[in-house]
Amino acid sequence: MMNIEQSSDLELLGKLIGVQETTQIYRGSLAPIFAPTNDKTPPENCVVARELVKRWLVEEIKHGDMLNSPEVVRDYLRLHFASYQQEAFVAIFLDAQHQVLVVDELFRGTLTQTSVYPREVVKAALKSNCSAVIFAHNHPSGVAEPSQSDRMLTDALKQSLALVDVRVLDHFIVAGTTIVSFAERGLV
Repeated sequence: MMNIEQSSDLELLGKLIGVQETTQIYRGSLAPIFAPTNDKTPPENCVVARELVKRWLVEEIKHGDMLNSPEVVRDYLRLHFASYQQEAFVAIFLDAQHQVLVVDELFRGTLTQTSVYPREVVKAALKSNCSAVIFAHNHPSGVAEPSQSDRMLTDALKQSLALVDVRVLDHFIVAGTTIVSFAERGLV
């Protein structure tokens, strides 16, 4: 058996989809192979592998305290948004021990924005019977910096959810492999 940890991306990809196909499509980066781009759909095996890893990460975050596994959350969010070419807004609803109850994509928008309605977020929070929530959305532009409207939205959601005793723990912005945490920046 090959030593997987010491194998190159090219060698591992060859094991997954075959050496011939790998040499035809691999150009030094795994990103376009596992996530669709405007001009190319990845091989089905890679899409399946990506989905399996995403599901495994959901299992990992469901069995751990969210505050103790922020890297797992970041990994999940990178995978979740990897193929998105439009903005989307996700809520991770947590119980009182910060165990994941539900991961729910609540809204999808355009390339540059998505409309998020606090009333609908509160309804989803009540439906999940959560006590805390982590938000995330992507910036397909590739710039992970929070905009003024991102900050205003987070504040509005915090105020709305506080009325029903749900705490907002964090809000992540995902832009490719870069992820910005509002909590780490003192914005939550």
